[in-house]
Amino acid sequence: MVEEDQRIRRPPPEQENKFTVRLSPEQSTDWNRVSAANTDRLRQVIERHGWPGRSLVGEDGAQHAWLLAQHADRQLDFQRWALSLLADAVDRGEATARQLAYLTDRVRMNEGREQRYGTQLADVRDGMVVPWPVEDPDQLDARRAAVGLEPFFEYVAQWKDLQGA
Repeated sequence: MVEEDQRIRRPPPEQENKFTVRLSPEQSTDWNRVSAANTDRLRQVIERHGWPGRSLVGEDGAQHAWLLAQHADRQLDFQRWALSLLADAVDRGEATARQLAYLTDRVRMNEGREQRYGTQLADVRDGMVVPWPVEDPDQLDARRAAVGLEPFFEYVAQWKDLQGA
C-alpha cells in the first residue's frame, strides 16, 4: 500500500523539485482511488487488530500505517480516529511522538485550524515556503523539540533546498 501511495505522490519528471504539483485529471483520479483504497484497507486492519504499532507490525510497518493515515485527507473521520489511536500508541511506546505531531497538524489543517508543530506547509510563493498557520508561533520550536523535530527554520530550509532557492 505504501509503495502505491508513494508512486502516486511522485511528481511527473517535468515537475520534480516542485512543492506544488499540478495533476492531470487522470492523475487526480488515480490519486483519489489509491488514497481511498489504502484508507479503507488500513481501517479494516485497525478494526481487526487495533493500531498497527511496533510490537504488531515492526518499525517499518508502524511507520507505514502512520503514513497512510497521514495521507487519508479525504476521510477526515478516519484521520481523527487514527489520531486518537495513535496518541494511545505513543503512550504505550508503540509509535513515535514525531508521528503524532505530524498527524495532529494534518488533522488540524484539514479542519481549517492552526497547527501546533509546523509540519504542514501550505504553499511556495516567490520561492519562499509558506507554512499553514501555527498557533503560538513564539513557542513553536519548543513544541517541536519536545517531540524530536528539528527547529522550524531547519525544516523549512529543507524545502527551500528542494525548490532550488
